[in-house]
Amino acid sequence: MEAAIVILNYNGKEMLERFLPNVLNYSFFPVIIADNASSDDSVDFLKKSYPELRVLNIGQNLGYAGGYNKALDQLKGQFDYFILLNSDVEVSPNWDTILVDFLKQHPDTAAVQPKILSLQNEGYFDYAGACGGFLDSLGYPYCRGRILNTIEKDEGQYDQSIEVDWASGACLGVRAEFFEELGGFRAEFFAHMEEIDFCWRLRKRGRKLYCVPESKVFHLGGGTLSKANSYKTYLNFRNSILMLYLNLEMRGFREVFWKRLPLDMAAGMHLLLSQGPAHSKAVFNAYSDFFKMRRRMSKDSLLAPKLVKGCSDRSVLSIILTYYFQGKKKFSQLRSVK
Repeated sequence: MEAAIVILNYNGKEMLERFLPNVLNYSFFPVIIADNASSDDSVDFLKKSYPELRVLNIGQNLGYAGGYNKALDQLKGQFDYFILLNSDVEVSPNWDTILVDFLKQHPDTAAVQPKILSLQNEGYFDYAGACGGFLDSLGYPYCRGRILNTIEKDEGQYDQSIEVDWASGACLGVRAEFFEELGGFRAEFFAHMEEIDFCWRLRKRGRKLYCVPESKVFHLGGGTLSKANSYKTYLNFRNSILMLYLNLEMRGFREVFWKRLPLDMAAGMHLLLSQGPAHSKAVFNAYSDFFKMRRRMSKDSLLAPKLVKGCSDRSVLSIILTYYFQGKKKFSQLRSVK
């Protein structure tokens, strides 16, 4: 078979009960569940309610990165394309065939994402990927339809397919050979930012990434780890710095690091006031653990002297300064620095 939809599950019986019927109803390609050693009864639920579904046993909770690495390794050689789909996503007709057809028609494209809309906030883009992701010169991510915490209403303004810097892990269509070529995600990331790191490594090898809005899905968000959880804050900050260190030459990394440090420390103080000490502490713990982890992780074989130039004509030097000091909070308001 040419493609498979792989859903990673961890203690997600409630999500499976709610979303799996929709996915099965509107998907052309087979659905496979990869279970990250769930301790609830989600696997029993699958066996009883969907005995025809293939369920892969990961054996331990390896997070998003390690879980998908092990799952796709078990499927090696069986499919040409994979669609990695969060368990808390509702899909629409033809969503999967549109993504796979795009990959088939564009052999230099390694990965794609659909338009991702919010399931809770009807008519608005979703935080996790919106309509395609980008990076500023310091490695901060933003999206077409979402800049920092400002989320735009979908009015068809971003309905054209465009090349992007990164595609969202909430719904990621990827060519199997390229996933295998890179060894998948960095398992040490566990969760969060691993898809951005993966996409950056693809781009350094001349591969392209696209958002294809003709395909549309709706994301609940926080199905496994909510924004209120300080561990999520920790992972985002730690993995963001790790990503820069592992993909940049040392001179380029030092330049970015010393520019980012005061901004991240300011973010830590803001989190102290807005979300409490646990989130503020998470930022400082993220930096502390980065210094411990960097010594035992292998840098990418293709190092960049600085961040890869953005694909978009809306690339910016600093999305944070643009957002707070220039008041530009919509993707359409940005102007390229190239």
